[in-house]
Amino acid sequence: MIYETFNPKIHDVSRVARLVYDVDFRTFDMLFNSRDTAIDRISKSLLDEDYENFLVILNEDGEIIGILIYYVDRFPRHFNFKSLRLLIVDILDYFVLCDVGPGDLYLAELAIDQSLRGQGLGKLVLKELIDWAKSENIGRIILDADFRNKSAKRLYEKMGFREFNKKRVKIGKFERGMHNMELKLD
Repeated sequence: MIYETFNPKIHDVSRVARLVYDVDFRTFDMLFNSRDTAIDRISKSLLDEDYENFLVILNEDGEIIGILIYYVDRFPRHFNFKSLRLLIVDILDYFVLCDVGPGDLYLAELAIDQSLRGQGLGKLVLKELIDWAKSENIGRIILDADFRNKSAKRLYEKMGFREFNKKRVKIGKFERGMHNMELKLD
């Protein structure tokens, strides 16, 4: 696998937007009422983001097969004021995502193309990320597993992650919650 910093001028923005959508499709569907509308809004928001820690995962043929977004020692709290619905996603995230501290690597997003899931690619990306974090003397990797995504939580647990906290927010009938998980490396 090849990792490249996402660049909307050379990478397929629509394909990347579909992968971002896949990570939190339930929330996007609730807010946009349409997969296509959500992906369109995500695509537009991708045109003016900070991509320092936003990687596309490519196969040997240069095709995008996934995304990986991470932060070290920080989680930049940004709010998308260009789209009210994407702003709502950012606000919900504020209440349920891990608190990142010094020495932490926060895995914000990991998505593998739907057609390639079940082939061990997510596990391979996690292993390579863990190995890289160890080489950088990072003390802990933290991430969030949505309450509704049991398969992701199982994968993280198989890789040695353990839940250290749970956070949830409920607004009317809508509820969003995360298992805050960690893998201690030192």
